[in-house]
Amino acid sequence: MDIRLAAANPAEVETECLVVFALDHGNGNKPEPKLALANAALEQAIAELVASTEISGKAFEAVLLHHPRGLKARRLLVVGCCKAKSFTHMELRKAAGTALRTLKPKMIKSAAFAIPDLPSGSEDAVRSVVEGAYVADFDPDTYRSDRRDFSTKEITLVIRTDDPKLRAAAEQGRMVGESQNFTRELVNEPGNRLTPTMLADRANKMCEGIGLKCEIYGPDKIKELKMGAFWSVAQGSEEEPRLIVIRYEPQGAPEKPVLGLVGKGITFDTGGISIKPADGMEKMKYDMAGGAAMIGAMRAIAMLKPKIKVISIVCATENMPSGKAQKPGDVQIAMSGKSIEIINTDAEGRLVLADGLHYARTLGCTHLIDAATLTGACVVALGYANAGVFANDEDAYQHFTRALQRSGEKFWRLPLDQEYLDQIRSNIADLMNTGGRWGGAITAAMFLKEFAEETPWIHLDIAGTAWMEEQKPWIAKGPSGIALRSLVEFVKSFAA
Repeated sequence: MDIRLAAANPAEVETECLVVFALDHGNGNKPEPKLALANAALEQAIAELVASTEISGKAFEAVLLHHPRGLKARRLLVVGCCKAKSFTHMELRKAAGTALRTLKPKMIKSAAFAIPDLPSGSEDAVRSVVEGAYVADFDPDTYRSDRRDFSTKEITLVIRTDDPKLRAAAEQGRMVGESQNFTRELVNEPGNRLTPTMLADRANKMCEGIGLKCEIYGPDKIKELKMGAFWSVAQGSEEEPRLIVIRYEPQGAPEKPVLGLVGKGITFDTGGISIKPADGMEKMKYDMAGGAAMIGAMRAIAMLKPKIKVISIVCATENMPSGKAQKPGDVQIAMSGKSIEIINTDAEGRLVLADGLHYARTLGCTHLIDAATLTGACVVALGYANAGVFANDEDAYQHFTRALQRSGEKFWRLPLDQEYLDQIRSNIADLMNTGGRWGGAITAAMFLKEFAEETPWIHLDIAGTAWMEEQKPWIAKGPSGIALRSLVEFVKSFAA
């Protein structure tokens, strides 16, 4: 998708479709729609719609006018955002996505967006519109033989003045939007078309194209590093595991901090010997969404160029049942030296992350953040709206909350009280890899905390949000790319 900026009066822009945003200024039950951009010609063009109450300004409302009066655009799309008092870059991002997904099935290949007056400023508005448009342009029908190209080829951002800061904001939005879609492409791939080796190859190819250092290791290195927890998951599969290490080390960056981004890369999860039910197992191709988010985040970070060192580690493997697979009751020794009693082989994500977190510390990472589709218990607790976040350090968590204010992604903090550690203490080893049904998301996080030790660490459990269970007005059903924007903003917060 090409992004253009034009300093012009929106009413004078010639385009297949001009997109404008409306807000509800009403105080009670009666809506009072007004455009989010003061412009007499645009207001006149929608006057009949307002009078007829066909628009209200509520979120995801979209009304298309053909040959609007007084405008040079062939069509005018009016998209509702929200109540005027609630208008932020988060609502604008979704509204821009709604606009694009309204236009796509109509085969409208180019459109102009009248950038609204956003309270946080024009740069935020430009960046949010671009990000929203890119995310909306993705569809998951990769392998359909009758697939048609509905993708948007060009959008023009209509701005008041030709400001270099706005052009930079548009470019930043493109980098993040493209990287989020890159993550979604990885998550969308079926297990036979994205094995651990293939995932590593995709990561390496991305790194070569963007100027990142990438190291790919196989079974010999994993064994040499004594990553017993990681290997215990990999040993049951015919597909070889891959340890993916990506380094971003810009010139002029301070020696510390060094941020470690650790991702769970289970390219297909059967549950192992503790096999999952057949119903819904096909979706377990998404169990590498945490790892994909880290790879995509590194792409965006390399393009945005913050002055801070970042190392990403993705432990990629399948979790398969076979004669070589680990069994419930086995005891494994992690890279850190801690012993783990395997209670359930389907609690495998925490095993690969345990070694990934410890390895990140040995590489010199001073702060850690991991992302994983880790527990169904987190979905039970928070549903599909919020992902879970855990932290062992308040300063690191404050960085993350500031990142969320910028990213607009929804995370809810859960506790890490010491009592939960008792649930995963083993009689035969140091830890059990599951603590039973109750508080399952928390006991999984407590398990990981034992491997982060005293290093400031944040854990993101994205099991309920990495896959959109239904079509939304601003995003397609399928992989969401959750956590990427927050990871990027988290890294930028340290650089700032």
